[in-house]
Amino acid sequence: MGVLLTETDAAAGGGSMGIGLMLIYMVGIIAVFYFLMIRPQKKEQKKMAALLSTLEIGDSVLTTSGFYGIIIDITDDTVIVEFGNNKNCRIPMQKSAIVQVEKPDAE
Repeated sequence: MGVLLTETDAAAGGGSMGIGLMLIYMVGIIAVFYFLMIRPQKKEQKKMAALLSTLEIGDSVLTTSGFYGIIIDITDDTVIVEFGNNKNCRIPMQKSAIVQVEKPDAE
């Protein structure tokens, strides 16, 4: 009877060691996901928000559809972009559709 109790106690102690090890692995996996996926995405979102907050009239922009244009008007969440030399081609679009901004050279 004493032998059965010690084997059961030993098995229970080994099981708690396995659970602790599994917990450490889970925390490690979550940390890897955070540093490889979530954190860089947050940094990119902050960078784009800073870029969009510096928009000014006269800036040359590249849209997500690949069109280059010049900003002629800005509101809270939309901009009016003029494409090409044709003054009649003015399209309102969301600020989130802008992926690149080039400031005009100050001469």
